[in-house]
Amino acid sequence: MNNTILITGTSSGLGRATAKHFHAQGWNVIATMRTPEHETEFSQIERVLVTRLDVQDPSSIQSAVDAGLAKFGRIDVLINNAGYGAYGPLEATPFEKIQRQFDVNVLGLLATTQALLPHFRQNRKGTIVNISSVGGRLTFPLGTLYHGTKFAVEGLSEALHYELSPLGIQVKIIEPGGIKTDFGGRSFDFSNDPQLPEYQPFVEAVLDVLGPMMAAGSSPEHIAEIVYAATTDGTDQLRYEAGEDAVQLLASRRAADDATFFAGIKAQLGLGA
Repeated sequence: MNNTILITGTSSGLGRATAKHFHAQGWNVIATMRTPEHETEFSQIERVLVTRLDVQDPSSIQSAVDAGLAKFGRIDVLINNAGYGAYGPLEATPFEKIQRQFDVNVLGLLATTQALLPHFRQNRKGTIVNISSVGGRLTFPLGTLYHGTKFAVEGLSEALHYELSPLGIQVKIIEPGGIKTDFGGRSFDFSNDPQLPEYQPFVEAVLDVLGPMMAAGSSPEHIAEIVYAATTDGTDQLRYEAGEDAVQLLASRRAADDATFFAGIKAQLGLGA
């Protein structure tokens, strides 16, 4: 019997690459997305179920889980991939954008995880893979919301690691650096108010750096290979640094005290002290 994986956010980017990679390794794939009616490729592939799942809609989460179980009989792995990045000065960010960032990146992840736990607990087996970021271990200017959510993913994953291990359920965290996806496009929500001139040097500097940083990152296919290796390595390892830039950034963060690291980031942005 083939193993089965449920992945959120498979319409593009890392989620899509991960779905393809697991399928190529012989897995059944429950490919979830907000608008499955627009999907043409996955709908034609054997052993792939395309179904709607919006992490902000709890009923769609349960419906996707139920559909996956009805189709394949069992779910072995959940990959919480759906998410996006909200950046910009906090003062210039409407509260509804603040709320949506946490709804999608944190509360949606928790709701999807909670929906799979009864099945995993009953089977005394299962793996939860949470897509975090280097941005869950270190921060860049104007990333208050995005980094806040990814720090939350790191903390909740670590706590769940303790909580679920006695039940035979593994928790894994993937920490990519830059990925050559649409993170800077539709997955990037930037707020700014030019009427707040004090923030504009930060805004210009961050926007100048973020684009090239993502363009120089890893391909989604490479990160998908790391996700697969982490999922199937049979160990209790919790964190996986994904991509050469992620390894370098996190090593630099561990080696430096706060003042030194912050000064280095400011220097990269040309902002001085």
